[in-house]
Amino acid sequence: MTPTSGIPSWSGIWVAQTTPFDPSGEVDFPALRAHARWLVDAGMDGLVAGGSLGEGSSLDAVERLRLVEALVAEVGDRARVIAAVAAARTADAVRQARAAENAGAHGLLVLPPYVYRPDARETLAHFHEVLGSTGLPCMLYNNPAAYGTDVRPEQVVELVEAHPGLTGVKESSGDVRRLTALRHELGDRVELAVGLDDAIVEGIYAGAVGWVAGLANALPRASRELFDRARAGDRGRADEIYRWFLPLLRMDTTVKFVQMIKQVQSEMGRGSPRVRLPRVELSSDELGTVRAAVRDALAHPPTGLRLD
Repeated sequence: MTPTSGIPSWSGIWVAQTTPFDPSGEVDFPALRAHARWLVDAGMDGLVAGGSLGEGSSLDAVERLRLVEALVAEVGDRARVIAAVAAARTADAVRQARAAENAGAHGLLVLPPYVYRPDARETLAHFHEVLGSTGLPCMLYNNPAAYGTDVRPEQVVELVEAHPGLTGVKESSGDVRRLTALRHELGDRVELAVGLDDAIVEGIYAGAVGWVAGLANALPRASRELFDRARAGDRGRADEIYRWFLPLLRMDTTVKFVQMIKQVQSEMGRGSPRVRLPRVELSSDELGTVRAAVRDALAHPPTGLRLD
């Protein structure tokens, strides 16, 4: 399909929004909407619904769609709402993409298949099907550590040439050289976003213009200043904030990143640590580690950094 609606750029901070649950385990839509308003008020450019941090693999198709609908209704006139598209079956991913487009999403974050780890040819076949099914702008998500598939720069070139709607790449390989390679191969045809919180400054210096952020769920204003200072080339202030922030940002790269980020939200009074099975809340030792990191951060913030 030819893109029919667009967003001017993938630049800025896109919060991979966590999904709140009520005590019965159902999605807490009032909490979701309140959290979204607060994030946008704090200067976030967009929200990703139902991604990995949003426990998308634990949501059913109806819940995923309702997340998009709720966020579009709540903040869609002030920020861009991006729907994550991920499924074990390509046909289900295509259905997710079409449903999100009909629900008013501004764009899609397209993941490789769950469970089965396809080879390069199969990975491209999956992306071709999903990207060809929608008129929305799309960002491809590459995270080989999490999904077992690595979309190489030359494969991204093939997809971009076949699908004009593929205008962004979320790169989470952890190798900053990959950003350099993508820029070399694609120039300005796509915009690059960092997908690992603890690689954001290096990623910006390598040419990324966007950040799909995790800890921004709890500390959006600190995330905003870090991002803006790094993009402006204010290395002194950016490095000061980055050093302070890194113990928290590194939580985004652990196996229990969902539980840890939700716990940081809870410590900051901005959410609940509830997760949905098969995840369970942190053990006492893990909880102590997170609380100690938050306590240390709050005790010695950089001068002038806003933590509200």
